[in-house]
Amino acid sequence: MKSRPITTLKGLLDNCVERYADNACLSWADGGGYSYREFGEQVTVLQAYLQEHSVFPGDRVAILGENMPNWGVAYFAITTMGAVAVPILPEFHPDAVHHILRHGECKALFVSEHLYSKVEEFSFESMKLMLLLDDFDLIPPDASKDTLSKSLRAGVREFIKSPNRKTQALVSRQEGVAKVMADDLACIIYTSGTTGNSKGVMLSHGNLMFDVEAAVELFPIEPEDRFLSILPLSHTYECTLGFLIPLRCGSSIYYLKKPPTAGVLLPAMAKLHPTVMLSVPLVIEKIYKMRIQPKFSANLLIRTLYRVPFIRKMLNRLAGKKLLETFGGKLRFFGIGGAAVSAETERFLKEAGFPYAIGYGLTETAPLVAGAKPSNTRLRATGPAFPGMEIRIDSPDPVSGEGEIQIKGGNVMQGYYKAPEATAEVFTDDGWFRTGDLGYIGDGGYLYIRGRLKNMILGPGGENIYPEEIEGVINEQDVVLESLVFEREGKILARIYLDYDKLDEIYGKKGFSETELRSIIESLLDEIKVTVNSRVSSFSRLNQIIEQREPFVKTPTMKIKRFLYVE
Repeated sequence: MKSRPITTLKGLLDNCVERYADNACLSWADGGGYSYREFGEQVTVLQAYLQEHSVFPGDRVAILGENMPNWGVAYFAITTMGAVAVPILPEFHPDAVHHILRHGECKALFVSEHLYSKVEEFSFESMKLMLLLDDFDLIPPDASKDTLSKSLRAGVREFIKSPNRKTQALVSRQEGVAKVMADDLACIIYTSGTTGNSKGVMLSHGNLMFDVEAAVELFPIEPEDRFLSILPLSHTYECTLGFLIPLRCGSSIYYLKKPPTAGVLLPAMAKLHPTVMLSVPLVIEKIYKMRIQPKFSANLLIRTLYRVPFIRKMLNRLAGKKLLETFGGKLRFFGIGGAAVSAETERFLKEAGFPYAIGYGLTETAPLVAGAKPSNTRLRATGPAFPGMEIRIDSPDPVSGEGEIQIKGGNVMQGYYKAPEATAEVFTDDGWFRTGDLGYIGDGGYLYIRGRLKNMILGPGGENIYPEEIEGVINEQDVVLESLVFEREGKILARIYLDYDKLDEIYGKKGFSETELRSIIESLLDEIKVTVNSRVSSFSRLNQIIEQREPFVKTPTMKIKRFLYVE
């Protein structure tokens, strides 16, 4: 029997605590964390503490911290009392953090000790309360980072330990917390987009839960599932898919105490045997390019055999089994989102039988809109629209069927915070959300993404040129890590960041002078240009390649901030 859909985060919390009380809920990969019962108790106590410090329904409360069990406690303590969570991406510059705190008029802030330096100079009269996310200690006014760890610990930690106060908190929660409705604002998420314009996306309880319920209907998650979280919780992608969905289903979520480098991630996967992971394309592309592709080009015989389709598929299948073992051997869902995965990498994943699935969505849509199960993925497609969501293509090209992707559904945001004009711009007169993405709908309703409308280049004969597709071809070259294609004065240019470690392996021990190395790199860039131009349409050919000496600046979902390089 299908359970009734949950429409608020309060309903989600009550449901998971009641049904899965003894299951592991939020934990560190190396041990320690909360069961669902403990999670609910900690939320209750922290919520009561916020109330005591005059945080009321509708007040904005920011969270600035790395992924950890207490991040989830803070998020639910805020949202289930009717206040509004303002998650802040850890990568944001201090100036951006300060802007968000002021623009959101945040009344309280949870901040991790590691990121406290970003706010220690912050001063704003509306900020009444600052708590350390690591252990919920109260941060004294004007505390510096150096003195923070030495300051008197007199905050919530002692509060939580007191049984009497815990009982009072449980009573307070029942009597004093306002009833939360589906249309109530749950969070404001400030995006870090590729255009440089950060906007506060307002998502209601109903928006978030509509997306959660639709995703669970498409791909059921079980209480036995183990999620290993490697993306920032402050981004909607991880927050909805890697946090709210497993809570909805009673699954266990594990966090790393260090960035997910190979040295940290591999032991964690071997220990936890995760069944579900979420990633951005850059992660799996690097694994393919650094660990798998070199084995298929190790010598002339293997390179030659790999060009034969049925042998390539056989080799990919063998490599896929080893890759699955690397991920712990139990993985049944590896979600990829946030940007387009390269065609070469996806072909490998498909032929390898790796359980990947590609989703499409935006922060403004809470986020997921379209996707498929690992069992029915199609190359270069995301999947059909999720249950209860509609996708249409605006003004489709009569030949290609391509046009702007527009969305309608209960997951679409309420608007941009304090920005009615910007909100009006992204909605059509009949209520559809304009994504700014170009694509078309193929057989079976599968959605195919071509690129961003703002990035598209109009060719000399009126052709639509998609930089993302050219970049995909460039990035397949062995010595290329990243690229960015753009138009200037009627010419198509590309910035390319090379794999300097690989170049050093090849040329570093041969005694070349700096001048000779510069000449070698110029020759490589010329070769790349010739190769790419032989594989793209005549109107999409590159006029010039520029060497990008430093890694591109990216958003948290690893999309290049294009405006920094093309304007």
